[in-house]
Amino acid sequence: MRIVAALGGNALLARGEHPDADVQEANVRRAVAALAPLAARHELVITHGNGPQVGVLALQSASDPRLTTPYPFDVLGAQTQGMIGYWLLQALQNRLPGRQVAAIVNQTLVSATDPAFDRPTKFVGEVYAEAEAHRLAAERGWTVRADGDGWRRVVGSPRPERVVETPLIRGLLGLGAVVVCAGGGGVPVVRDELGELSGVEAVVDKDLTSAVLAESLDADALLVLTDVPAVMRGFGTPDQAAIHRETPAGLRQLDLPAGSMGPKVDAVCRFVERTGGVAAIGALENAVAVLAGTSGTVVTATGRYEGPVRAPEGSP
Repeated sequence: MRIVAALGGNALLARGEHPDADVQEANVRRAVAALAPLAARHELVITHGNGPQVGVLALQSASDPRLTTPYPFDVLGAQTQGMIGYWLLQALQNRLPGRQVAAIVNQTLVSATDPAFDRPTKFVGEVYAEAEAHRLAAERGWTVRADGDGWRRVVGSPRPERVVETPLIRGLLGLGAVVVCAGGGGVPVVRDELGELSGVEAVVDKDLTSAVLAESLDADALLVLTDVPAVMRGFGTPDQAAIHRETPAGLRQLDLPAGSMGPKVDAVCRFVERTGGVAAIGALENAVAVLAGTSGTVVTATGRYEGPVRAPEGSP
């Protein structure tokens, strides 16, 4: 199978953990241990979040007295792609000796007129107490919102239209490489009337980018791997229950947070609706079980799933 696996930023840096390099590298090694069995049996593209990481770099940039203005978010996104891509690249090479691995910096095309620029919803950076979040918002001109028990900064998140480097990724898969790409949803860019690209101040949702990329690559499956075991019906209520099988129409009826689970559900629904393939949301450490359908929330056009399609005996 050809699989796109999207790793959540919180799966690489858990809530409350210090964003030190050694902490994140250890988390990356655990992530790769969960993904390596998929890479051994299937074509694999790995995308990843960058919310906590880009927030750290944004804070450093805003606090650096040598800078006239802080680095814009497209530049910070490229920096995190390089940093996290390097960690994943090295861990994959160590775990899969002899296998070619490529980590590339991507641009994601968005519309300059997307209304999301005026309605920030994408969480970035660290979790703060409410008073601290409002203090930083007043001091730095941020927009902040509640995220669970804490508060975080939010920025605009325009919808992805296309990963610019899709033909390159397809070519790398054809050479048998595991590809790490579209980190943080890709560097958001717009194209002007002359056809030239330029970056914009935003963060593209990595799950929606992963769905767009999976569709363009004719992927068989999209796995959204995060720090929760499944999508919950009645989340936060005494009657909450995990959803194991569902259709896109069924999932779209749920009332989900716009900045967290909402985009994940939107991404898997979009992929299934547009391709007829299979998509799932589940815990990163259960990646193999999520593909098998024994863990997580699996989404198909019919709501039924019996596990990955096996090649006939004797086939290459």
